[in-house]
Amino acid sequence: MSVLKAGLEKRSNHSCELCGNIENLSIYEVPPTPKKVTLNESLFACKICIDQIENPETVEVNHWRCLNDSMWSEHLPVQIVSWRMLTRLKNEGWPQDLLDMMYLEEDALAWAKATGEGDDDTNKIIHRDSNGAIIEAGDSVVLIKDLPVKGSSMIAKRGTAVRRVSLDHENEAYIEGKVDGQQIVIITKYVKKI
Repeated sequence: MSVLKAGLEKRSNHSCELCGNIENLSIYEVPPTPKKVTLNESLFACKICIDQIENPETVEVNHWRCLNDSMWSEHLPVQIVSWRMLTRLKNEGWPQDLLDMMYLEEDALAWAKATGEGDDDTNKIIHRDSNGAIIEAGDSVVLIKDLPVKGSSMIAKRGTAVRRVSLDHENEAYIEGKVDGQQIVIITKYVKKI
């Protein structure tokens, strides 16, 4: 068992840090995450919560009433995910009431907003892969075409997996990621989310 998993199990008392469920638990890395993820960037969550966090179209609003308790967690990753989910659901009414009570320090709020949650949808830049799937910060993609890298002789080969991409917040056509140890800009129409 990894040190991270052991630490999260202890911190969470072997239950989902969001809803309290005790089944199908796994580590959820709160994006955007650094290369080496620690207790400070992750939480222990159940499959139901993780699926709904990662797939907004599957959200069951009443499941997230659990945030009434978990938003007060002393652990920052739990607070960040609580803020993001309440923000996503704020049009339901009760989540906005909880958001109004919640306070995050400036750097924590910046982390919470890093995935674009809470941005006005009309101005929100959405990154999509070649199939139209939404790419979020921290996702992994695979190149679907050999790509010459500008300013170098390197060619990023088709089939290369790029893990933990970051997003260009000004242009939906660009993401960034490491290929062969080099940070490069990648055009979204040449990748497929994995």
